[in-house]
Amino acid sequence: MQEDRAFTELIKRHDGIIYKITRFYADDTDSQKDLYQEIVYQLWKGFKTFRGEAKISTWMYRVALNTALVHLKKKKKRGHRVSLEGVVLKQEEDDPLLEERLKILYTKIKDLGDVERGIIFLFLEGKKYKEIAAITGLSSNNVGTRMARIKEKLKVQIIKK
Repeated sequence: MQEDRAFTELIKRHDGIIYKITRFYADDTDSQKDLYQEIVYQLWKGFKTFRGEAKISTWMYRVALNTALVHLKKKKKRGHRVSLEGVVLKQEEDDPLLEERLKILYTKIKDLGDVERGIIFLFLEGKKYKEIAAITGLSSNNVGTRMARIKEKLKVQIIKK
């Protein structure tokens, strides 16, 4: 019973992680709800075995991203594309130019591969390469290399627009 309460508190405290990933990897409300439930289920399955070797938020990002990627693979078999409409970075004020640039950026991000999207999502969340590596299972060097390639790819795509 105490474990149930601890898990419920964990989800309440960190539900922003789950919501962000569901918004990033599912394009409609029903898919987001399904993905949210699947992520919570996967977190529950792994909660008993969490060893505390990483921060709880790092572990949650890892489980959530892996669950989202599996969810996408299932959807792709049916020819489904994910939309990034509605995903918004934290903004301090309304700036039409900034909003237009973000819209262009998100349009280009949606064209990236699934893993690339996950890496750039974590980067935009303010995660350091070391933490991105812990979440994705990649090495820090590999994350750095991929980030450089992703940034270059986005730069070329945005300039091309």
